[in-house]
Amino acid sequence: MSYRFKGAPRQHALAAATLAALSCVAMSASAADRIDLAALANADSHDQFIVKYRDGSAARSNAANLSRSLDSAAAGFSGKGRALGLKHLRRIGTGADVVQAGRKLDRAEAQSLMQQIALDPSVEYVEENARMTAFFTPDDTRFGEQWGYGASGINASQAWDVSTGTGVVVAVIDTGITSHSDLNANILPGYDFISDSTAARDSNGRDSNPADQGDWFAAGECGVSYSNNSSWHGTHVAGTVAAVTNNAKGVAGTAYNAKVVPVRVLGKCGGTLADIADAITWASGGTVSGVPANANPAEVINMSLGGSGACGSTYQAAIDGAVGRGVTVVVAAGNNNGNASNARPANCNNVITVGAVDSAGKRSVWSSTQKSNYGTVVDVAAPGSNILSTLNSGTTTPGSESYASYGGTSMATPHVAGVVALLQAKSATPKTPAQIETILKNTVRAFPTTPDQPIGAGIVDAKAALDSLGGGTPNPGTQTYSNAADVSIPDNNSVGVTSSIVVSGRSGNATSSAQVAVNIVHTYQGDLVVDLIAPDGSVYNLHNRAGGGTDNIVQTYTVNLSSEPLNGTWKLRVSDRASLDTGYINSWSLTF
Repeated sequence: MSYRFKGAPRQHALAAATLAALSCVAMSASAADRIDLAALANADSHDQFIVKYRDGSAARSNAANLSRSLDSAAAGFSGKGRALGLKHLRRIGTGADVVQAGRKLDRAEAQSLMQQIALDPSVEYVEENARMTAFFTPDDTRFGEQWGYGASGINASQAWDVSTGTGVVVAVIDTGITSHSDLNANILPGYDFISDSTAARDSNGRDSNPADQGDWFAAGECGVSYSNNSSWHGTHVAGTVAAVTNNAKGVAGTAYNAKVVPVRVLGKCGGTLADIADAITWASGGTVSGVPANANPAEVINMSLGGSGACGSTYQAAIDGAVGRGVTVVVAAGNNNGNASNARPANCNNVITVGAVDSAGKRSVWSSTQKSNYGTVVDVAAPGSNILSTLNSGTTTPGSESYASYGGTSMATPHVAGVVALLQAKSATPKTPAQIETILKNTVRAFPTTPDQPIGAGIVDAKAALDSLGGGTPNPGTQTYSNAADVSIPDNNSVGVTSSIVVSGRSGNATSSAQVAVNIVHTYQGDLVVDLIAPDGSVYNLHNRAGGGTDNIVQTYTVNLSSEPLNGTWKLRVSDRASLDTGYINSWSLTF
């Protein structure tokens, strides 16, 4: 909820019902048009607010004047017959101030206090320091490969011949980061912006350590009746952006030669608007009082988080500041099966808002109530169902590194942020955020079928976006090529079936340590013979009826292909040599 005043407030009569509910406080007509009661409805109590005083005003000039202004507002407020004090906490990077009430307020009291503060003509706007939460829907279905990088996703496997994100920095504003050997090499120093030490779980509030301490909570905490384990959401998102790739283990990142600056804003019960606004400012190279400058300003910011309500002045000011510094801000549309115009920061101006699709190109559905948000504010769509990435095994505090499949627009967003990194790395001169948005929209892949609700111009296509830049030559070095299309394996058929990968634009031969990653779903390994067939017809056996009755083959094989030219059609051939058990090729990839 936000009030904005263009000049001295004019008295405006509220409806009788509103007068009764909100203590008869008068306000300007322009402010009334900007009331978002739904924003206050998301919590039972409220105690922090963001106040922006006009540049040049007395309250803006020094602490004493600011204190007097707050004392005046508190003196004019009377909620349930109890006096109230207002304390100044800090000034955030956008120039607004965070203030705290002396006690928790209910919705009507919070509304009344905000109106009382807004009666000061030097106040430009006032809004609640609302709490945001991560946009994600955990999904424990695990895939051996990341379908989102193939032809049914963002077509990254072809894009990597052109750009891998080298030299670009992506800030992931989220829960922080956990140590992971498939991610650490691409992580730069970040910052912990959680100002509440209880929510931060590190006993000291803001500091230079962005390590994720866990966002778990017990039943009855955070205003809900259920408990929840730690999500390690930031680690999952960061892995999709830039997991270490071509290291013979784990998963690939969208822009795997880019670097990630982890910025921690979400802890126990989420994170506050003021902390997130400061994180946006800092990540983009702006100045935040009391925080050292970011040594690695981002070119892209990923925000897989949000809450309901209008964008608000604080969010918009922080985003506009980042965009003004040339930073592209990519945000999640949300998972509530609603119009994203009611979700922030998805509904803010100057952001790229991302919806989610599944492997069939349909709007993602995670449960009866959790589906990708939609609407005209959604710009593009990207893979958001069953997305495999880096994670941690701890249920509360950090444990060992792991991998897991999650679903949500949170998972779609880093695919797009990664593509932005690919674009900026290839572009001769940095593209503006507006130019990046235009490129993404103009080069999308059409939805296979029209979505049941609008979720953007189409599905982001990394290769097409890069091709639109023109010029350039393929990057040297190791590349990964994938095919995630399912191929049924006939029972007791020695001829078998094949799945193909076409490699082009390369020169020379493959390596002596090429990696062939195979994901075959089958109820009896001992029936199967699996071969890699080179473009010239040479056969390299990978699996020959080993494993007995073990289900499935999910394995990466190292093969000496140094005698084989890179370019051409490579095939994975699978034959079932006995009766009864059946299955299919789920996906496979070549790395050389």
